[in-house]
Parts: sequence; C-alpha cells; structure tokens
Amino acid sequence: QVQLVESGGGSVQSGGSLRLSCLFFGYAYSSYSMAWFRQAPGKEREGVAIIAGDGSTRYTESVKGRFTISQDNAKNTLYLQMNSLKPEDTAIYYCAADPDSWRLLRPGHFRYWGQGTQVTVSS
Repeated sequence: QVQLVESGGGSVQSGGSLRLSCLFFGYAYSSYSMAWFRQAPGKEREGVAIIAGDGSTRYTESVKGRFTISQDNAKNTLYLQMNSLKPEDTAIYYCAADPDSWRLLRPGHFRYWGQGTQVTVSS
C-alpha cells in the first residue's frame, strides 16, 4: 500500500514562488511514475507535470518554463517548484503515483493519490 503526503501549499501574490513536496510511503519509489495534478473550483482535475521511472519529465503547456518537477529518490520525495505564479494557477494540487514506470498525464492513469494542498495566487 502506498501513501502520499503533500505539503508546501499556501497563498502568494502573482509573480511569486512556492515549492510543493510529496512524501511517498511505500516501496520501490524510484520505479514509479510520479505526477502533480491540480483542480480548480468547478473545473476538472488536470495534469500539471510528470516524472517517469526513467527520470524523464513532461509538463502541461500552461506551466512550461515556470514549473519544475523533480525528485529525491533517497528521501522518497517528489517536488514541484512553481515560479512566476499566476492567479489562474490557483487550485488544489495533488500528488499522484503509479507503479507503471511510464504513464500518461491523465488522472485515470494513476492509482495512488495524496490528500491535496491548496495553492492560492492573488493578483
């Protein structure tokens, strides 16, 4: 059984930065696909960034050049560095994991989910 615990959300002004963390409780972390999703009020959950088991990364177009996904395998921790934040980035951010080492950045492709952390960006 895998448990994911996110932290690092908060409130910032437009142009500010935040770093989200996701601690993975389980085994064989380095072989998992890990991703960040977000869900704004009244909207569907969308993929933000993914890091595959081989370390390759992919991003949704709206965050390219502003967000960076990374991980520390020794600490079983996933990160999302968010810079140049915009009000439209406001959402609950979720960490997700799947034992398949390569997945699409879609909610249905991920088996395990964290509880979410709120990110609010004011203009």
